[in-house]
Amino acid sequence: MLSTLNPKFVWQIFNDICKIPHPSHHEQMITKYIVDFAATHHIDCQLDKAGNILLRKAASKGMEDCPSIALQAHMDMVPQKNEGTQHDFLVDPIQAYVDGDWVKAKGTTLGADNGVGLASALAVLIDPSVEHGPLEVLVTTSEETGMHGAFGLQPNWLKSHYLINTDSEDEGEIFTGCAGGVDFTTSFAITYAVMPETHDCYIQLSLKGLKGGHSGCDIHLGRGNAIKLLARFLAEYGQDISYRLADIRGGSLRNAIPREAFAELTLNKQDLPKLEQIVNQYKSILQNEFGQVEPNIELTLKEVNSDHIKRVIAVEQQSKIINLLNVAPNGVVSMSSQIHGVVETSLNLGIVSISDNQLNVNFLIRSQVDSAKDAVVATLISLSQLVNANYEISGGYSGWEPNLNSSLLQLAKDKYQEIFSKQAKIMVIHAGLECGLFKQSYPDMDMISIGPTIVSPHSPDEKVNIQSVYRYWELLIAILKSASYLK
Repeated sequence: MLSTLNPKFVWQIFNDICKIPHPSHHEQMITKYIVDFAATHHIDCQLDKAGNILLRKAASKGMEDCPSIALQAHMDMVPQKNEGTQHDFLVDPIQAYVDGDWVKAKGTTLGADNGVGLASALAVLIDPSVEHGPLEVLVTTSEETGMHGAFGLQPNWLKSHYLINTDSEDEGEIFTGCAGGVDFTTSFAITYAVMPETHDCYIQLSLKGLKGGHSGCDIHLGRGNAIKLLARFLAEYGQDISYRLADIRGGSLRNAIPREAFAELTLNKQDLPKLEQIVNQYKSILQNEFGQVEPNIELTLKEVNSDHIKRVIAVEQQSKIINLLNVAPNGVVSMSSQIHGVVETSLNLGIVSISDNQLNVNFLIRSQVDSAKDAVVATLISLSQLVNANYEISGGYSGWEPNLNSSLLQLAKDKYQEIFSKQAKIMVIHAGLECGLFKQSYPDMDMISIGPTIVSPHSPDEKVNIQSVYRYWELLIAILKSASYLK
């Protein structure tokens, strides 16, 4: 049904994209699609060493003297699915479908972030009704896992002075700035002990059903973090039971709010009724605290086969793990004092895992202000040192500072007013956009970011509003048609 929607070229290309597996770092097939697309339509196509793609098309007749504009999107998507959904993101197509005013996916992320933006950039290249000056389309790799394509972008590749990023997620808002970010990992070696002889019951404790979402766009919505809520239970309510921790895991991406977390425990079976009573008590507490935001939250116990649990984590390290996760900061740190309603600084405790006898806890810190970002890093360093853990800081990038005097911003504002008879909102997004990295290589580039309305990106609840795609497209092509005003 997608291919019957308007604007037809956008939806037809997005429908194609949904059929092609393209999670981060597995972009070979989507790269081939774009290269073949360019060849089919006789569009100049180049690749750099990072796998980024640059497409160029000459101006429409009569617009040869207009300044060149670059459209930019990333080619990868976040691979998230609901528990119980059978889907291999390296093989299976996304099962996109129309549900009223929205396009959704069956049990998985949709990839509208940034698939619709990518589809719109490619559609501009082939839609004969679109008038434009000299045009570049830049498609980057692995944005969702650390902006690897933007970091590795070939120097002096772009010729355009103006760039429209297509990766924002609120139609009617024009973004002119974004947060910077940095990854932080705390880790330490795990030692194990023999299970107590009195422990004859093996339990998986599961916390599921949370909404999750984008750790930048959704961090202010008060949604639960499954890792934090599970750690809270183990620290605050689990002390009445003599249990031992065999494993703990949760989350799968540092830039997605964790929807699920799991702990494997051993205990004496005679303590199981008491554990069930405490779990029910905690469920009531969570429903009272999060019921309006997280109506589907679940906390369940399940006995598991004892054969695969041969050991438990040493007592001192069990306490260390639980306390570390329980006190680790998470969520909004501060709101902007300059732009009302915008988060200035936040962090997301995105992943906890044990592999190769090592605990790893992954955070993503975001801030509009580099010094505030550094302050959160310092907090995590102190926390790591308190528990004698190692830490690694990586993938740091600066934010994109707003330019309210931007010519491209003014043109976009004027066109939005002209088309829709109302003013667009001028915003700074708390999520990280690649524009911040482009500014380092192209400091004089004039940039904005626009996009359709996408709800719950980075989660299986992701959906894109159909009408917003049409409105976003109308604004995009109006800007391109009026490129002469940028002179």
